[in-house]
Amino acid sequence: MGMEQKRSLIIGASGGIGMALADASALRGEVVRLSRSGDGLDITDEVSVASALGAIEGDFDRIIVATGGLSINGSAPEKSLSAIDPAVMEAQFRLNALGPALVLKHLAPLIPRKRASVVGVLSARVGSIGDNNLGGWISYRCAKAALNQILRTAAIEYGRSRKLAICAAIHPGTVETALTKAYLSRHDAVPPIEAAENILRVLDGLTPDNSGQFFDWAGKPVPW
Repeated sequence: MGMEQKRSLIIGASGGIGMALADASALRGEVVRLSRSGDGLDITDEVSVASALGAIEGDFDRIIVATGGLSINGSAPEKSLSAIDPAVMEAQFRLNALGPALVLKHLAPLIPRKRASVVGVLSARVGSIGDNNLGGWISYRCAKAALNQILRTAAIEYGRSRKLAICAAIHPGTVETALTKAYLSRHDAVPPIEAAENILRVLDGLTPDNSGQFFDWAGKPVPW
């Protein structure tokens, strides 16, 4: 028996993980890809987000927001409070929290009302407040923590009109991409296609009872 065919939307489909997610999803059904390089999508600009999402017809069984960035404009993650730069922190929030928030704001018409669907947003374990035992990386941590709250809130709102919709934050693990290249020496990493398969397996295994929760690449809950 083959895999169930699903229609997928991948936002951020030109990035390392996003491209792998789109390619893996294409083996499972139709895929619509959106990205900055391919479509001029700027998720930090509401006009751009509304235009891109508003131009799409139909709805989706699976939607994944695979945008984000660890180092923006060459600014490495802070090692201490003394390294906080307001401009860098603002840029982190714009890309990693505001951007997905704008996507979720305009996404509802693409989520089915009458059948099951899943919206996965790529987050990061370092955004977990409960799991923070090392400190550092303040702007990135805070932006991802904000993203988690946004996702949780969206799940509650979507659930009122789309009771079969599942919204989940996903930690993809450390993936071999340009984003993580400078930090791989201290972590085990997997190729993007392996990460994509892990993410799809987790998302496709969730139920509406899991909506508004945070999972890692293996399907294990991550503390907020």
